[in-house]
Amino acid sequence: MERSGHLDTFARDHLPPPESMPTFLLDHPAVRYPARFNCAAELVDGAIAAGHGERPAIWTIEAGERRCITYRELQDRVDRLARVLTEDMGLVPGNRVLLRGPNNPAMAAALLATIKAGLVAVPTMPLLRAAELKPILDKAQVSAALCDARLRDELEACMRPGPMHCPTLAQVRYFNDEGSESLESLARAKSASFAPCDTAADDVCLIAFTSGTTGSPKGCMHFHRDVLAMCDLFPRSILDMRPDDVVCGTPPLAFTFGLGGMLCFPLRAGASTVLAEKLTPAGLLDIIQAARATIVFTAPTFYRQMAALAGSYDVSSLRHTVSAGEALPDATRQLWKQATGIEMTDGIGSTEMIHIFISSAGDQVRRGAIGKVVPGYEVCIVDESMRSLPPGTVGRLAVRGPTGCKYLADERQANVVRNGWNLTGDSFLMDEDGYLYYQARTDDMIISAGYNIAGPEVEGALLQHEAVAECGVVGMPDEERGQVVAAFVVLRPGFEPGDELVKTLQEHVKQTIAPYKYPRVIRFVDALPRTETGKLKRFALRSL
Repeated sequence: MERSGHLDTFARDHLPPPESMPTFLLDHPAVRYPARFNCAAELVDGAIAAGHGERPAIWTIEAGERRCITYRELQDRVDRLARVLTEDMGLVPGNRVLLRGPNNPAMAAALLATIKAGLVAVPTMPLLRAAELKPILDKAQVSAALCDARLRDELEACMRPGPMHCPTLAQVRYFNDEGSESLESLARAKSASFAPCDTAADDVCLIAFTSGTTGSPKGCMHFHRDVLAMCDLFPRSILDMRPDDVVCGTPPLAFTFGLGGMLCFPLRAGASTVLAEKLTPAGLLDIIQAARATIVFTAPTFYRQMAALAGSYDVSSLRHTVSAGEALPDATRQLWKQATGIEMTDGIGSTEMIHIFISSAGDQVRRGAIGKVVPGYEVCIVDESMRSLPPGTVGRLAVRGPTGCKYLADERQANVVRNGWNLTGDSFLMDEDGYLYYQARTDDMIISAGYNIAGPEVEGALLQHEAVAECGVVGMPDEERGQVVAAFVVLRPGFEPGDELVKTLQEHVKQTIAPYKYPRVIRFVDALPRTETGKLKRFALRSL
């Protein structure tokens, strides 16, 4: 590895051992980076050097009024904040900094400043409670935090004596706050220039914790070069992102899907992004119309809800609508296409790989498939012994490329990286042409009376019925069959739960996909349990 720019070497010291590291593919022309650079400087200062200084970097829309922060103004904010971090807070390269805030310019600037100063950003979802923050703070040995003032209560609980106390957390500064010690107040007193920390390409700049839907959260460490690689592969080769693009969407900046799509991708392209804190489907359509957005990132649930409303909005500016975060049912894809004429861009990525590595767009989309491997990555379908399987065979998805899983001091690394390949935990089928078809999470595959049944396939069938607004499908233990298919269904207005509707939905599934896949158990619920990022909590369904 290259000489580290960190004085606090905690992150590098806690990388997986060499034998557990993934193989990195760094021969693609787009990812042949120098040995030393700072990715935040590349994203902001690099855009200015490319002539984008006076162009909009970040838009906000409030009460229909658009306001922009130019690249030069963003650089000013980032540099002043970096000085606060190093001069006022006394942080040194390699220290971990927790970031806590919704999608707004202050959160974006704080995140970029943290990385530019050579610190390691640990972004967290805004709605996490103290009990959820504590294992993150403890595991990453976080010494400082930058937090939106509106979210201070849970973080302060981690600083007080008691069961949530985190002894390493020594100081917090708040943004979107005009107090004398707020980030904004301290930054105004600083010079608007800051030399980026001399970090190595393989210095850790980000620890992204998984949502923790199962077990304790895992800290996924990413290098400076990982951040640039996610910007230089998927958005270039699949989205053809360019300076005149305007990006909007819902994924939080604390989620790598959002960090890439909502901030890093547009900055790398010299484009602009619209940051909004709380969005409804109608609110996102408002932004698309008002900002003349060209690319949108959100989850399938949002697209399904927006499809019913799209006719009332002008969405003609859109070039790409990207879906990720969970499986995209074909019914949702077709509903969106019928409503807008836009072929949705599906993608699969992971926090471990930092972003999307399988996708196709436009006329390259094949019905039922997520897409092909993104240039710069390689995939194969393997069995439990890591033997490659032929086309048309369902198996485990293995991937490698310029990014890869690097858990922070976690024994689970050995379960995810084998023979240099990253195992995503997904079951896939690949056809002769290289198109990849999602089947299920490996541990969510339902095995009933000897049949392998993919829950998302049953969900897709149910969603085609007019009564179904949302649904989640899991396996339920059964003495006779091992497991049976169980569906949890949220109904559309105007439909009443009951035995008759259960029979109707069961028959509908039998007519839509193989009859043995029909849900023998259907339960009607008011809402489905989801993570902050919109992912369905299948494990929680099993306890309902």
